[in-house]
Amino acid sequence: MRALAGRHSAQPSPDEDHGPKPSRRLFPVLAGAAVAAVLVGGAVAALRFEGGGDDTGGVAAPASTRTVDLDEDATRSPDRADRNELREAIQLPPSLAPSPSAKPSASPSSTVKSSGTCKASYYATGTTTANGEAFDPDGLTAAHKTLPFNTRVRVTNLANSTSVTARINDRGPFVEGRCIDLSRGAFKAIASLGAGVITVKYEVLA
Repeated sequence: MRALAGRHSAQPSPDEDHGPKPSRRLFPVLAGAAVAAVLVGGAVAALRFEGGGDDTGGVAAPASTRTVDLDEDATRSPDRADRNELREAIQLPPSLAPSPSAKPSASPSSTVKSSGTCKASYYATGTTTANGEAFDPDGLTAAHKTLPFNTRVRVTNLANSTSVTARINDRGPFVEGRCIDLSRGAFKAIASLGAGVITVKYEVLA
């Protein structure tokens, strides 16, 4: 009986083998709760970051600034650009907008008092003209029998439609069939000197 009692005393009692162990059962529960808390906290932080929540610890977003986008053609140049569109784009008041350049007015054309056609030639000799001037063979002058001195005459070569305006400062020509003689410079402006005599249209200008 003692031997049997000794063997039975070496084995654990049923209460020791199958009794409840609270510490071992609570550990998995606490570990799962901790993991869930970490996951929930990360999700909340992600939502705040993406949604820009009310967290006062973050950096404040910069104030929105207004930019003006100008068309490439408008900035390339003010001359190619439409001024009205450029002024509206940069919102200049009308007083600061560039004004269009003033266009020069065309000078009035000379009035023709009389005209006609005849033969004309040139001369390059002489020292003094009929009105007392020193003769300049290369100047734009001419000789006529009756027109007043300093009268301007437009002479057009009918062969090539080239014109020159000469000033009357001499008398002539004294050759039948010709009504006007040009200085060498005036004649060279509308014809070759080798032509000698040409048919011209003359217009007396006011």
